Amino acid sequence: MNEPLAVKMRPKKTSDVIGQSHLVGEKKIITNMVNNKRLFSMILYGKPGIGKTTIATAIVEELELRHRFLNAVINNKKDFDVVIEEAKLYGGIVLILDEIHRMNKDKQDLLLPYLENGLITLIGMTTSNPYHKINPAIRSRCQIFELKELSEEEIKLGIKKAIQSPYLKEIDIEEEAIDHIVTVSGGDLRAAYNLLEVAYYSTSDYHITSELIKNINNKPVFFHDKNEDGHYDVISAFQKSIRGSDVNAALHYLARLIEAEDLDIIYRRMTVIAYEDIGLANPSMGPKVDACINACERLGLPEARIPLATTVVELALSPKSNSAHIALDIALNDIRIGFTGNVPDHIKTTSRDYKYPHDYPNAWVNQQYLPDKIKDKKYYVPKTTSKYEMSLKNVYDNIENAKRTTNQ
Repeated sequence: MNEPLAVKMRPKKTSDVIGQSHLVGEKKIITNMVNNKRLFSMILYGKPGIGKTTIATAIVEELELRHRFLNAVINNKKDFDVVIEEAKLYGGIVLILDEIHRMNKDKQDLLLPYLENGLITLIGMTTSNPYHKINPAIRSRCQIFELKELSEEEIKLGIKKAIQSPYLKEIDIEEEAIDHIVTVSGGDLRAAYNLLEVAYYSTSDYHITSELIKNINNKPVFFHDKNEDGHYDVISAFQKSIRGSDVNAALHYLARLIEAEDLDIIYRRMTVIAYEDIGLANPSMGPKVDACINACERLGLPEARIPLATTVVELALSPKSNSAHIALDIALNDIRIGFTGNVPDHIKTTSRDYKYPHDYPNAWVNQQYLPDKIKDKKYYVPKTTSKYEMSLKNVYDNIENAKRTTNQ
């Protein structure tokens, strides 16, 4: 069996791990555990290719602990039973469990008592936020450590270690090729190793150029699994960039969503942005977003990117106002806490005392619409971020002034 270079390069000691110095650096948490020869159940989470399996493997190798690897999706309940029986036989075992966030209830119920009594020490690994995706009963029995994304310098260090290793004999690689591998790996060291290894075996003389790397893979790797947290982080960043009027960031995250070919979520986010973040500051954006969506549906990708880019730029640079939905949220809160009252008699369906505004100058007449209990309540607070809402504010202020004058 041909082991991938990424597996061959996996360190045997925590001190050789690339990156994650906040966990395996000098006098850091995991390093101290290893030095004290005491291991606790833990969950390692972070993006792919940044060292979760590497750290787990280095810990058990350095401490010479009996261990088994399982995957919460692939391995069935019988496989977990085998690990438990082995733990009973030898007085303990370390279970390194990948994709722990996908472990079903049967497997959780099976493991819990053995985690509780210490017969099994668990090292769980996941790309998902464990505070959201992992059963609280498992989570409470583990220490949670977040791994950080590797820097370009750390990826380059890993590549250079591989170049100097015995696994790539007679390799001759241009510095520009190394830089290109770093760029397209997107902080994923495993992806960098895989690309380097493919390039190595794609030559007749082991000479690797940047042109060769580009021919193999010129598309950057980025963490964007539609079913995982990375996808939702990009969606969140997309909306927040538009809300913050950062057009460059908005276009960057739009590009990532387009690369993931998730047009539906782009449509939904743009629609909510038009009303939540822009609202009355530029009410034409709602219909413009609808028109953009219709155009995209007709065009499909790649042409759909053109109306999307146009609309996202306008969304980002449009004046912003959340005054309308904030006013409604306050009104909804009043309803939910019971701060309400009866509809005034003169605006009930059976009323004969209702004053029809169109019968009066400027289509306005002073009469009470709110229930007596909250008749002076003010929900809407206009913003002055646009000419349009300023015009609404003028109307609003004029009506409020007319009310006060009439009531005096």
